Amino acid sequence: MPSSLDAVPAVRRIETDRDDVFACEITGHVSAADFENLYGLLEGAYALHNQVDVLVHFTNYDGVDWSEVSDNTKQEGQEHASRHVRRCASIGGPDWVSYFKGWFAPSVDVELRRFEDDEEEQAWAWIGARPIG
Repeated sequence: MPSSLDAVPAVRRIETDRDDVFACEITGHVSAADFENLYGLLEGAYALHNQVDVLVHFTNYDGVDWSEVSDNTKQEGQEHASRHVRRCASIGGPDWVSYFKGWFAPSVDVELRRFEDDEEEQAWAWIGARPIG
């Protein structure tokens, strides 16, 4: 039986002091709908800025339903990220740096870096932004 927590989005936007930084927190289990939401938020950032830096903070991460995310969504997400992302930091969660490096063509100059949970301050400094609120 679903609980009231099932409706809580796994992806939450984090406001920053730079409008060309997209930051979010990913909590718990990520559904296909959560992934669609994440891509929609990123598309909004790309519409405002041709190039963005990204910070993703994983808390209590419990996996992704990759099989439920359409191939088209994955492909579009990859293509758009290749055109718009300059730098991407992840805090905690899985070490996706090697996976995402394979996402970008060798000619795409994007910097990726993973930080441990206790290195959150360093991750924000590396991106060059601070959370607001």
